[in-house]
Amino acid sequence: MDIHIVRPGDTLYGIAQKYGVPMSQMINDNQLPDPSQLVVGQTLVIQYPFKTYTVRSGDTLSSIASANNTTVLTLLRNNPVLGGNSQIVPGQTLVLSYRQEQEGTLSVNAYAYPYINKTLLQRTLPYLSSLTPFTYGFTSQGALIDLNDLELIDAAQQMGVRPLLHLSTLTQDGGFSEELAHIALTTPAVQTRLVSELLETIRRKGYLGLDVDFEYLPAEDAQAYAQFIARLRTALAPQNIPVLVALAPKVFASQPGRLYEGHNYRLLSQAADYVLLMTYEWGYTYGPPMAVAPLRNVRQVVDYALSEMPPEKIYLGIPNYGYDWPLPFRQGSSKATSISNQQAVTLAFRYHAAIRYDETAQSPWFRYVDENGSEHEVWFEDARSICAKLALAQEYGLRGVGYWNLMRPFPQNWLVLNSLYRIRDEI
Repeated sequence: MDIHIVRPGDTLYGIAQKYGVPMSQMINDNQLPDPSQLVVGQTLVIQYPFKTYTVRSGDTLSSIASANNTTVLTLLRNNPVLGGNSQIVPGQTLVLSYRQEQEGTLSVNAYAYPYINKTLLQRTLPYLSSLTPFTYGFTSQGALIDLNDLELIDAAQQMGVRPLLHLSTLTQDGGFSEELAHIALTTPAVQTRLVSELLETIRRKGYLGLDVDFEYLPAEDAQAYAQFIARLRTALAPQNIPVLVALAPKVFASQPGRLYEGHNYRLLSQAADYVLLMTYEWGYTYGPPMAVAPLRNVRQVVDYALSEMPPEKIYLGIPNYGYDWPLPFRQGSSKATSISNQQAVTLAFRYHAAIRYDETAQSPWFRYVDENGSEHEVWFEDARSICAKLALAQEYGLRGVGYWNLMRPFPQNWLVLNSLYRIRDEI
């Protein structure tokens, strides 16, 4: 695999000639909406097929996999043109393997809302170990608030992906409730009902894991939160159902701030089977323009986490989005717009902006001036920044990565992941 950085004067035909690959393959792999719209600084992932197979009449993905000592899942990953579906036609060329030595093995989790585009979900599922529908809430009496998640669970199970139930204190107004968390953590009757309803829902819907995300907890609830996670793990262990807990991106134990104080890394890692480090949102809606997940900041969080827990318990959070900030930035009044990584490239093309790359943050960015004469700054993710984040997980020997979230397409991410890493079929 190579990552090509588009230069002035580049054409897709010329790039294909340079690397000796079919132009149609580059278009399909990178899912380029308009091959003529290349942007200086844009990344293109180049893959080199090693073994291929031409589909014959009567073939199925299963029969092809069996005859070539591979799996249907590998065929789906190696052939994004299939879109995660098993339909094939005679004469079609499938890639059995690539000329790429993989660097390690990762578990891959990702979050999705129930209203995710079904085609996008189907295209993405082959690259996941687990899928987490977002999110179950609960009432102040401990009653679980149901989620319209059956289609996501079914799609995951059909692909051999483990569905994880996500429990959070997120309320209908879009914020995390400190009060609701405190009630659940400190009122025995409420907690007992919540645990009971969680266990029943996991059993009834076929969930194979639990992911808990209580945010903005006060320091005085830190121990009670860890005890709650431990209670859930004990209750689910007989069914071999693991518990994962999401952690705010701390860099030292006593870090002040509402986001950090209630998350005791050591206690929570001891209580749970796995943790997710929420290593994103340094660049955020109401903050100044910067990378969403600058690599140096991410590394600081991982360094601290490893002082409190073993690496095999850790999932590294990876953002699947960027932000577009109006300039000049004014604290308290400026607001960035969340965009997809593909939208960022489209914006750069529309406004004739060259994409730059910040080597320290390991993140792409650019500025442009819109039709009204207003200046903007955009930070997002591309193949280079994803390579850097995945390499960090591999460098530290982490369990895997967790993507927030799947709602927007990012084909280059899955190309890079599949090229460089084996994907576990378990959490």
